[in-house]
Amino acid sequence: MKHTVSLKENRIFRRLYAKGKSAVSPTMVLYCRKNGRKESRLGLTVGTKLGCAVVRNRVRRRLREIYRLHEQELLPGYDIVVVARVRAVHSRYAVLERDFLRLAKKLQLLSPAGGQTRREEEAKP
Repeated sequence: MKHTVSLKENRIFRRLYAKGKSAVSPTMVLYCRKNGRKESRLGLTVGTKLGCAVVRNRVRRRLREIYRLHEQELLPGYDIVVVARVRAVHSRYAVLERDFLRLAKKLQLLSPAGGQTRREEEAKP
């Protein structure tokens, strides 16, 4: 991840939940807030309600990969927390990816430059 570091401090998570903007889908909730830095910070939350450690780690890996693939489309300088919901466990990867991009667009996290997704660029001859 080029312009992203991991978000680990509990107080930053709590501040995002209280003061950040949020958007909701059936598979996840996305919280964001400007952080005044050049890089973004990403936090992932996958609760024990979703299942055993194997299941939670699989959901976490999928969400991290979705973020990594679309990182260049996101604006830098934001704290972003993705909270996985129970439906994320049984959802296909494409559904998770679609929901993430929809929520990022709703929160105005997508950069206006380019406007094409990675898949559209790869599909061009």
